[in-house]
Amino acid sequence: MQALSTELEEASQAQIKQPRASVRTAVAGVGGYAGGELARLLLAHPRLAGAKPLFLGRIADEAPGGRVPLEQSHPQLALGEGKQQPEILAFNWELIRDAGTEVVFLALPHENSREWAPQWLEHGVRVVDLSGAWRLDDPANRAIYKLHDADEALGAALQSEAVYGCPELHREAIGSARLVANPVCYATSIILALAPLLRAGLIDLDHGIVCDAKSGVSGAGKAATAKTHFMYAAENLSAYAVFGHRHTGEMLEQLGLTADQIQFTPHLLPIPRGILSTIYVRLAERAEPEQIEACLRAFYATSPMVRVHATPNLPQIQHVARTNYCDLGFELGKDGKRLVLVSCLDNLLKGASGQAVQNMNLMCGWNEAEGLK
Repeated sequence: MQALSTELEEASQAQIKQPRASVRTAVAGVGGYAGGELARLLLAHPRLAGAKPLFLGRIADEAPGGRVPLEQSHPQLALGEGKQQPEILAFNWELIRDAGTEVVFLALPHENSREWAPQWLEHGVRVVDLSGAWRLDDPANRAIYKLHDADEALGAALQSEAVYGCPELHREAIGSARLVANPVCYATSIILALAPLLRAGLIDLDHGIVCDAKSGVSGAGKAATAKTHFMYAAENLSAYAVFGHRHTGEMLEQLGLTADQIQFTPHLLPIPRGILSTIYVRLAERAEPEQIEACLRAFYATSPMVRVHATPNLPQIQHVARTNYCDLGFELGKDGKRLVLVSCLDNLLKGASGQAVQNMNLMCGWNEAEGLK
């Protein structure tokens, strides 16, 4: 099995040296919000016009013939009359092999992705995982997901191979990766705001960083809970997981921070989608607004999915909703040291499925913004 795995990895590495005209894709777990957005993006992707995606989901497992119309889970994706409607199929390795699947998106619970990713890789399929199964290198940070590897040695090897799928930070590594761990929404909004300033050494870390983030209800997933029902969320705003949110580990690892240098507090916002993160920092030395703007613009000069606002214009959720953009803005206090950053994105797109497609584009050697807006 090890020899087969090595051969498949070598073949995969050879294939990704040249841009692909098209690829065969699959989405495992298409039934959720993220899965639905993935289906929409892939069906409209210009590179995939002749290679329609394979959609896999639980809803088809017990259906007659092992298939149901995609519109049963996502009515908005129904095609016009006379067109062949996409279907959700029951999982089957033979089906996946016969379809020539080359890239799979895992929109599954964390424990399922941890179990399934090695199997997809063993079949020579590259993986973009939207769960938290492969995002965290530090076992202490990963412990919050309570993951278990049937083969601990293989799990450790794949964990060391997995690339954190933030294109703005790891563009080159993503391009050659077999396993990409797609970032989560809260972490993406905060990492993109802070990375330029931290790498430039502008932030006084002894003073600490405070991140106040608010997310729309879809960030909690499609399965309803007592706190995501309309009667709880509507006309309400609530903080949660103040000192123990599972996304904090991503911020620590990707930004090179310790737990005592950053405080992250998430809130549930009574809107369907979108994230707004307000981040408070103190600068190590007095600065002018032009210096902060120049730092952000230089860092993202080659990043088409990040838009920097000139101060004092601040991003708003309505301007990024249903797009793959992350908008950044800031205001600097009159003392030149107190800085407030504002970061906005759509939690289902740049915070999940849109970023996953952006990663696929890089893995295939395409323009990372292709099929996105």
